[in-house]
Amino acid sequence: MKILITEPVIKSAVQKLQNHFEVTIGNRGEFDNVDALKAASQDFDGFLTMLSNPLTRDVFKAATKLKVVSNYAVGYNNIDLDAAREFGVRIANTPGVLTESTAEIALSLLLSVARHTTEAEKQVRNRQFNGWHPTGFLGLELFGATLGIIGMGRIGQAFARKAHACGMKILYHNRNQIDQAREEKLQARYMPDLDRMLEEIDALSIHCPLTDETRHLIDRRRINLMKNHVVIVNTSRGPVIDEDALADALKQGQVGGAGLDVYEHEPTIHPELYNTPNTVLLPHIGSATVKSRRAMGDLSADAIIGVLTGKPEHTIPNLLT
Repeated sequence: MKILITEPVIKSAVQKLQNHFEVTIGNRGEFDNVDALKAASQDFDGFLTMLSNPLTRDVFKAATKLKVVSNYAVGYNNIDLDAAREFGVRIANTPGVLTESTAEIALSLLLSVARHTTEAEKQVRNRQFNGWHPTGFLGLELFGATLGIIGMGRIGQAFARKAHACGMKILYHNRNQIDQAREEKLQARYMPDLDRMLEEIDALSIHCPLTDETRHLIDRRRINLMKNHVVIVNTSRGPVIDEDALADALKQGQVGGAGLDVYEHEPTIHPELYNTPNTVLLPHIGSATVKSRRAMGDLSADAIIGVLTGKPEHTIPNLLT
């Protein structure tokens, strides 16, 4: 049987698949369009895909051989799950293994923006540092500040633990309230009303999935609810924030700063964000540790092997369909 890995991944995952199948590896960006995936779906029994690969109904309809798609990500908003079910294609993702690495990047963005470290470092590199200034790069001190978290799943809770260690007061908004024991451990308070939470916080970190309900969840109206020194961090999915509204708010001083690892039209970045003050932009590196990427590769490969070799379903916990 034949497997397509849509672009290069960590070698251990490739080798694991090569022990069972004939493996083809695409080039970066080669399968970021429906036509390329439709053509490939007629030749391969399994895909190992990225978030940038659109697995639409047309792709699954054209998939005469395709039996399994393993998405190299915790998210799967690039995949039409209903169509996959209709055409009998199994779908898997990589939950759990990138929790701590993504939470670390969220914390690094929060610290960078709150304390202006990126801007300050640029001043030094540009040979503009001329000594300590009593009013230079004044930022938000995390200790005692109030943090709002949207999405209290694995990553949201991991981030809450790290933020609590910095001495932050933690509020959270989630589809459902987490159990009381976890709340007490995290010392986090549930806020069923998102608007009210936004009015109270000094910093916001977003960890929810992208759905019809969360698209542009942070829009112009909600940005206006927040304090003008608020720091906004997004490591979830870009379209959760209306980037037009965010760029305008940053330029007008309605937001204290933003740290982004994901973008609304990724990989395209809103052009205004390149020039907005106190904005830190990262190239989607939330899971970029050797440990996380190796674990993602193992989960992705194991799901493909499990489905195509007839392994019992209950031993593949990351199957979505």
